[in-house]
Amino acid sequence: MAATTKRKVRSAQKPLPSIHARAAGIDVGSTFHVVAVPPERADQPVRTFRSFTGELHQLADWLKEVGVTTVAMESTGVYWIPVFEILEARGFEALLVNARDVKNVPGRKTDVVDAQWLQQLHQYGLLRGSFRPRDEIVRLRAFLRHRERLVDYGASHIQHMQKALMQMNVQLHHVVSDITGLTGMRIIRAIVEGIHDPDVLAEHRDVRCKASQDTIRQALTGNYRSEHVFALRQSLELYEFHHAKVAECDVEIEAVLRALNADRETPEAPLPEVRHSQGSNEPRFELREALYTFLGADLSQIHGFGPYTVLRLLAECGDDMRKWPTAKHFTSWLSLAPGNKISGGRLLSSKTRRSSNRAAALLRIAAVNIGRTQTSLGAFYRRLASRTGKAKAVTATARKLAVLFYNALRYGMSYADAGADYYEERYRQRVVHNLQRRARQMGFTLVQDTGATAGVS
Repeated sequence: MAATTKRKVRSAQKPLPSIHARAAGIDVGSTFHVVAVPPERADQPVRTFRSFTGELHQLADWLKEVGVTTVAMESTGVYWIPVFEILEARGFEALLVNARDVKNVPGRKTDVVDAQWLQQLHQYGLLRGSFRPRDEIVRLRAFLRHRERLVDYGASHIQHMQKALMQMNVQLHHVVSDITGLTGMRIIRAIVEGIHDPDVLAEHRDVRCKASQDTIRQALTGNYRSEHVFALRQSLELYEFHHAKVAECDVEIEAVLRALNADRETPEAPLPEVRHSQGSNEPRFELREALYTFLGADLSQIHGFGPYTVLRLLAECGDDMRKWPTAKHFTSWLSLAPGNKISGGRLLSSKTRRSSNRAAALLRIAAVNIGRTQTSLGAFYRRLASRTGKAKAVTATARKLAVLFYNALRYGMSYADAGADYYEERYRQRVVHNLQRRARQMGFTLVQDTGATAGVS
């Protein structure tokens, strides 16, 4: 009887419907790529191509020949980028899928099986492609990511300069807040040029420096050994070299923004007043005006968002929020929403997923900065940090900022901050309402003591 039942169940099973009949799968490697197409479309459904550009075009020609229109690929590192760009330029729908979503059966791991498995999953519509913005935004993102690396390289040489100064017992970093500021750079350049007299070096103090000239003179009395001065000179040259390259990168970024704004008109409304001061490592061209023309709104009016932060978020997320149906989809993609794990009707975990999303990192930094402001979001951050800890407060505030960013780009919603006092009053009303509800449930009536000071303990 049991065997009969099993046979009936097996005979009732239906094959999965084919969503993408002309789908191919590519297992991308560093030296060669394995490509699989549906068996009925080629006598040899699995082929291998080397990673040379000529063979990548041969790969595209073969896919055209067998009638493939959409391709799913899985890769580690950046080996997928040349394949993706060539296939996209040739008119294919290219999807880069997360390796976590295409795990194969253990014990049967080969490049050929991986390619065939990708092809089957894509044919049945079981794969989701990773997000990639349009080509113009991709160019902007490449320049900005390269710029960030250059800034990081320059920052490492600041540490080298500090180490050389400490070895000479020159306490410059104790009397100036930033050795790469106006006063610090004047003094370091003078030391490198051979001026070691503390009285002469102290004359390079800028009038805005908080430390007195006498204090700076005492801090600059050191042991100027030649090997330490040599290390300081080379660190200074490397620091200036990298920042010169950052300036060249800014020229390219400005050119990309001009190209993006070529067919756009500047909004008639004047640009709002500056809300955020410019950072030391931000581009020096008129970034706010370029973003105002491109987006039609000044997103730097949102607390925690400077123009450079808006530019980097735009490069990472693109300017078309329709990729995500709702703000909840957007925050889930950023890994700022709870990652609920439910089994047997019971919630096992709601921790947010770990992610290396650069946009999420920018939003978290903005959340920390906004926690120091007297704004509604700042009050929300501080209250949540006192109750659940700073880590969860950063995540929750970053999620609110992500929703503001999404709504501003998707629906053109403007940001108006009600202030910290408004948030505290709303919180007090909510607590009082909950207390009254609980009192009614227990048969009591909550009465306000007019003689007591206002507030909720």
